[in-house]
Amino acid sequence: MTAAIAAGRRYLPRGYSDFARQVLIWFGFLVAYQVARGVADRDPTRAFANGWKVIDWEQRLAGLGELTLQGWTQSSHFLAELVSWTYWNSEFTVIGLALLWVYLRRNHAFTRFRNTILLANVLGLIGYVLLPTAPPRFFTSIGFTDTLGQLGGLNHGSGLVQLAANPYAAMPSLHAADALIVGVILASVVRNRFGKALWLVWPLWVSFAVMATGNHFWLDVAAGIVLGTVTLAIVYQARLRSLIAHAL
Repeated sequence: MTAAIAAGRRYLPRGYSDFARQVLIWFGFLVAYQVARGVADRDPTRAFANGWKVIDWEQRLAGLGELTLQGWTQSSHFLAELVSWTYWNSEFTVIGLALLWVYLRRNHAFTRFRNTILLANVLGLIGYVLLPTAPPRFFTSIGFTDTLGQLGGLNHGSGLVQLAANPYAAMPSLHAADALIVGVILASVVRNRFGKALWLVWPLWVSFAVMATGNHFWLDVAAGIVLGTVTLAIVYQARLRSLIAHAL
């Protein structure tokens, strides 16, 4: 018992009680996500109608470039596996590990980092309830495919995935929003140049992966980037004002 207490004091910046509190906050969000998922899943007709609207907007603006991305990834087994891995892990796995690392090693930056992630996801979940949107992989008639279903292992037909995922959560892309937040914050707190460069590239790679796997339209990604940018500005507004004032 004494050894455990000593280890907690050594490795946990604020002790066991604060660490337990952070874990409860994170898993509390996961429960809230499941509740919102259940609400959003009740209107697939509306979700498909909204998906067709996104397709129409994209065709009017710049075309369906996601089909080209899917063609690139399907031509390479390695690339297909890589974007699949990114899609499955960029959300809860990478975010969870990033939050844990910042909590343990850069604790001064943890609270605002956590709050930005939670705010972005809460706003995204509200969007999913109010505006459920089917992702590209459901629109096979115009050439989209569910590449994740072709790679073995986890796919959208798996029981665990059907239980935990929201099939009509395309707009906005929380994958893109969260990747932007993680990338910006991690790039700001890591101390070596390679790490900073890696995390700055991370949002671009995740955006590519979610489109290449047929899980988001580019308009979904654009909306996710806007969402991530807005939540960063909200949570870090005092810091931004200080930097601007210092620069002036």
